[in-house]
Amino acid sequence: MTDSIAVSGDRATTGGRSLSLPAWLVLICIIAFTTLLAAGAAIWKNAPPVPDVLQSPQQEIILTRAEIQAGQEIYLARGGQHIGSIWGHGSYLAPDWTADVLHRWGLSTAGVLYNGQPDFSQADLEALPAPERASLEARVSEQFKTNRYDPQTRTLLLTDAQTQGLKQVFQDYQPLLAHGSAVHSIPDGWFKDDTQIHNVTGFFAWTAWAASANRPNAPFSYTANWPADRLIGNQAPGQFITWSILSVVVLIAGIGVFLFIYLTQEETDEVQPVPARPAVRIPTPSQKVTSLFFGVAMTLFLVQILMGMFTAHYAVEGEGFYGIPLMQFLPYAASRTWHLQLALFWIATCWLAAGLYFAPRFGQYEPKHQALGNTVLLGALAIVVVGSIVGTWQAVTGVLDVKDSFLWGHQGYEYIELGRVWQLLLIGSMVFWLWLLYRAFKPALKQEKTPTGLSHFFLYSAITIPLFYSVGLAYTNHTSLSIAEYWRWWVIHLWVEGFFEVFATVVIAYLCSELGFLKKSSALRATYLTTILYLGSGVIGTLHHLYFSGTPSFIAAMGAVFSALEVVPLTLIGFEVLKTLKLSQEAEGFYRWPLRFFIATCFWNLVGAGVFGFLINPPIVLYYSQGLNTTPIHAHSALFGVYGCLALALMLFALREFVPEQAWNERLLRFSFWTINGGLVGMLVLGLIPNGFYQLAQSIEHGTWYARSAEVISSPWMRWTVWLRIPGDIIFAIGALTMFAFTVRAIVAVFRFPVKTTPPELPKAIAARSTEF
Repeated sequence: MTDSIAVSGDRATTGGRSLSLPAWLVLICIIAFTTLLAAGAAIWKNAPPVPDVLQSPQQEIILTRAEIQAGQEIYLARGGQHIGSIWGHGSYLAPDWTADVLHRWGLSTAGVLYNGQPDFSQADLEALPAPERASLEARVSEQFKTNRYDPQTRTLLLTDAQTQGLKQVFQDYQPLLAHGSAVHSIPDGWFKDDTQIHNVTGFFAWTAWAASANRPNAPFSYTANWPADRLIGNQAPGQFITWSILSVVVLIAGIGVFLFIYLTQEETDEVQPVPARPAVRIPTPSQKVTSLFFGVAMTLFLVQILMGMFTAHYAVEGEGFYGIPLMQFLPYAASRTWHLQLALFWIATCWLAAGLYFAPRFGQYEPKHQALGNTVLLGALAIVVVGSIVGTWQAVTGVLDVKDSFLWGHQGYEYIELGRVWQLLLIGSMVFWLWLLYRAFKPALKQEKTPTGLSHFFLYSAITIPLFYSVGLAYTNHTSLSIAEYWRWWVIHLWVEGFFEVFATVVIAYLCSELGFLKKSSALRATYLTTILYLGSGVIGTLHHLYFSGTPSFIAAMGAVFSALEVVPLTLIGFEVLKTLKLSQEAEGFYRWPLRFFIATCFWNLVGAGVFGFLINPPIVLYYSQGLNTTPIHAHSALFGVYGCLALALMLFALREFVPEQAWNERLLRFSFWTINGGLVGMLVLGLIPNGFYQLAQSIEHGTWYARSAEVISSPWMRWTVWLRIPGDIIFAIGALTMFAFTVRAIVAVFRFPVKTTPPELPKAIAARSTEF
C-alpha cells in the first residue's frame, strides 16, 4: 500500500520511500526546543522593566527597585502563589493582587481627578451619570495606559493623581496584610512589620503598573492588557480573537489528519500468543522493595486528599474547619501547598517505583545489591517529602526568614514549592534512580541491535525525568517574574505533563508488547508517533501558560496554535489498546484492573487534558478566565484523571505480576475504580464546573478584579457550589481509602506468602546473571 505506514525496527516506509521515525523525532525536538529557547530569549529581552525609582512630578521618591525586589522575595517566602495570585498565577481564594491593586489604584486616581480626594469607591463611580462616568474612565485610562518609564534613567514618573492614588493603596493594604482577612483566608500577622508590608505592596503595585502601561510601540500593556478592567482601559487585544479562531481551526484540521493517517494504516504483524492466565512471577528482592514504594505512595495519596478537603473548606469557613480554628495551626497557604506537593510526590513515587520494578523484568537481570539501592532511594525520597513538608509550613507561618525560606522552606511558586535544598536532594535522588534503573536494564540494551528500539527509548525517556526537573534551578526568588514563570512552566508542562508521560507511555507500550496486547511493531510505532505528536505540539505549546506573564504578543499566537494540537495525540496509545483488547480477551481478564485504570487515563486525557484543557487555552477565553476557578476544572481532571490514574495503572501492573492470588482482591479494585472515577465526575459536575463558570461570567461582565472580590468569593452561589462538591469528594476519598487498603493487603502478602509459580524463562535468564534471585 503506497499510503500506509509500517514500522520495522526503527524504520518507517511511506509510499515506497524509507523514512526514519527516530530521525523525525530528533528533528522535531531540535526545532521545537530551539523555538522554545528563542521565545525565552525574547521574553527575557522584553520583560517589564523594574524601575530604579518611582517618583512623583515633584521628584518625591515613592518606591525603589530594591523595595520592589525585597517585596517579591518576602511575598514568595510567605507562601507566595498559595495566597492569592500575581498576573493570574496562584491560588483563587485570596485576591489576584495585580487585579486588586490595579483597580484600587484606578479608583483612587479617579477620585483625585474627580474631586481631589483619593478615597473613592466603586459605588461612587457607579453613582455617576453615564456620560460623566465615561469621561472620568477615559481620563483614568490615559493616566495608566501612557508609559512614562524612561529606559535611560530607569525612572518611572507617575502623574500627580497616580501618586496620590498609590499612597491610598499603601494605606488600604496596611491593615489587610497585617491583620489578614477571614473571607480570603489570609492569616493575621501574614507579614510581621511595616517595612515588609510596604515592600510587598510595592511589589504588587509594580505588577499592576506592568499590567496597565502600554508597551513601547504597542497598543496594549506588558501583560497584553490583562487583567480585564474597564476603568483602567484594559480590554482584550483584537488579535486574541484571531488566534483563538485559528486555534480551533488547527485543532479540527489536526484531528482530521491524525484520524486519516491512523485509520488508513495497514497492520502487518501478528498478535503475540498470550497464555489464558499468565503465571504469577516470583519477585526479585529489589522488586519486593518497590512494593514498599507503592505503600508510601498510597499513604501520601490519602494525606493529599485530606489536605484538599481542608483547602476546599476554607472557601466557606475562612478561618476554620467545622468550628475548629484550623487557621492557627494549618494556614490556607500551608494546606494548599501540601495538597499540590503531595500530589506530585505520590504520583512521581508510583512512576519511579514502576521503573525500578520493570527494569529487572525487561532486562531479566537482578544486579547485586539492587534491593539495597532501592531501599536507600526510598529513604532519600522520604527525607525529601518530610523535610519539604515541614519546611513549607515553617515558611508560611513565619518561622523561617526570607533567605532560609528559599533554601529550606518555600520557594513561593506553585508545584515547585519545596526549598532549594530539598529540590537539589530530589534531583540527586532521581539521578540515583536512573542509575539503579540502568544497571538492571543494561542486558536488554545490549541485546537490542538498534539504538532506536523500544529498550533504548525506555532509557532515553528515563533520562529526561531528572534532566527536565533540573530546569527548576534556572531561577531564584529575585529573578524577574516573567523569566521565573517561563522556567517554572518548563518543569510543570514539560516534566510533569511531557516527559513523565512519555516515560509512562514507553513502559505501557513495552509491557503490552510483551503480553501481546500490542503488536511489537505497533508498540514501537505508537510510541514514536505519540512522542512525535506530543512533543511536536507540546514543547511550543508550553507558551500557552505565558500569555499574560509580561511576554511579547507573538507568544500568544504560538501558544494558542500549538497548544490546540496537543489534544491530537492524547489518546493514540489508547486507540491501540482498545483495538487489540478483543484479540486477547482471556489475558485481559488477568490484567483487567490495571488496564481499566489505563483506559481511564485515556478517557481523562481526552476529557480533562483535552476538552477542559482546550477550554482555557484560546487567548480570548483565558483573557477572562485566567486566575479563576475554571483552571481547577482542568487541573483536577488532568492531574489526577490522567497522571493519577496512570500512576495507579503502573502500580497495579507491577503488583498484579507478583502479588499472590489469595491477596489479589478484585472486588476491592472494582469498588475503588468506580468510586474514584465517579467521585471525580461528581466533584467536577456538582462543584468545580458551576463554580468556575459563574466566576467566569462575573469576569466577562465586570472584570477580573470583581470576579476575585469578596462579593463574588463569598456569594451564595460560590458557597453552595463548594458544599455541593462534598458528595463527590467523599466518594472519591472512599475509593482512595479502598485502594490504600488493597495495596497494604497486597504488600503484606508479598512479604508473608512468597509466590510459588513463575514463568519458566525468567529464573533461567536471571540466574545466569545474578546470585541474588
